[in-house]
Amino acid sequence: MLHGFSLKAIEKAIVSSDLRLIPNNDGEVICLPLPQLTSDRRKELSKVVAKQAEEGKVALRNIRRDTIKAYKKLEMEKKLSEDNVKDLSSDLQKVIDEYMKKIETIYKQKEKVLPHQLKPQHRKKPVMILRWDI
Repeated sequence: MLHGFSLKAIEKAIVSSDLRLIPNNDGEVICLPLPQLTSDRRKELSKVVAKQAEEGKVALRNIRRDTIKAYKKLEMEKKLSEDNVKDLSSDLQKVIDEYMKKIETIYKQKEKVLPHQLKPQHRKKPVMILRWDI
């Protein structure tokens, strides 16, 4: 069961997203009027997907950099040997590569489906309603 503050948090997250949706929160229900999608809007959403994929890759690179830095520090403190650092760095790189591939796969899937999934609706004012018992 969600409380009023949870709805406020959800509303805030929707507003701060790149989706340009304006939620209507009456305390029990969040209504999202969905505008008809034009080809320009589909292109914008494709850019949002690309941006999110790039942000994910950057986050992984930062994790790798910080982790290797921590390994080097432990090596300098003689808590890890040079061989341990090489092995750990190699294992880390394998995990990073795996997740980079996952991000790229998801990005390509979304890029492929996005133009087809988001065809304009026949309804005049499509609305998404999120309802929680409070």
